Amino acid sequence: MLTVAAGAVGLLAGGGPVIVRAVQPDTRSRKLRARPTAVHRHPDPGYAKGPIQALQRPVHGLKDLTPPAPPTAVALTIDDGPHPTWTPKMLDLLAEFKVPATFSLIGEQVIEFPQLVKRIVTSGHQVSDHTMTHPLDLPGMGSSKIKQEIGEAHDRIAQATGVAPKFFRSPGGAWSNQVLDTAAEHGMINIDWAVDPRDWARPGTSHISQTLLAAKPGDILLCHDGGGDRSETIAALRTVIPTLQKRGLTFVAL
Repeated sequence: MLTVAAGAVGLLAGGGPVIVRAVQPDTRSRKLRARPTAVHRHPDPGYAKGPIQALQRPVHGLKDLTPPAPPTAVALTIDDGPHPTWTPKMLDLLAEFKVPATFSLIGEQVIEFPQLVKRIVTSGHQVSDHTMTHPLDLPGMGSSKIKQEIGEAHDRIAQATGVAPKFFRSPGGAWSNQVLDTAAEHGMINIDWAVDPRDWARPGTSHISQTLLAAKPGDILLCHDGGGDRSETIAALRTVIPTLQKRGLTFVAL
């Protein structure tokens, strides 16, 4: 099952091309072929520009990573895409304000919208594994299913983009030792968050904005571009991003 040697838990290895399993394009089959395919590296969009380690797992803020982020940094993470309507709008917004972000991608949607995933990478954003099907009780699944959810999504993202994801986020922030260990076996750092406006529930643009505006240096912010109508999220970020920038905060990719 392993595609990347993790070394120490939570350590992302740097260096040459990453080797991942080639995958079948047929979404009806979840079997992966064993033939390895080299993944060509794009420039690393992360603030570290190279190998990075977690000081705890999962990571809740930039203070939990080394090397350290800039002292004024916050990280915007965007989950549950790609989505054919909201991901392009999100990418346009981020480009307007020159903000790099980290997109946590669902494997099934990577298969369905590979061009959007490529656009995320070519636009200078980080990609993160968010499982194949977004099961909300990932820790409650059997070991083989957990490995499939995490491992296949890792490979689908790598095959679609040429980038092996450096990070893994469990759906709903549901963690267990099995989940943490499986992600680490694929060379990924487990990431959580510090600021959650629960924008997926559509609580209103004002609520989303107020929650995000409470961000402080070192925070990881959670938003979504998938899972439903994300118009409130887009509207909130249009105000929040320039406000935080004027406050002196700097957005970084993980």
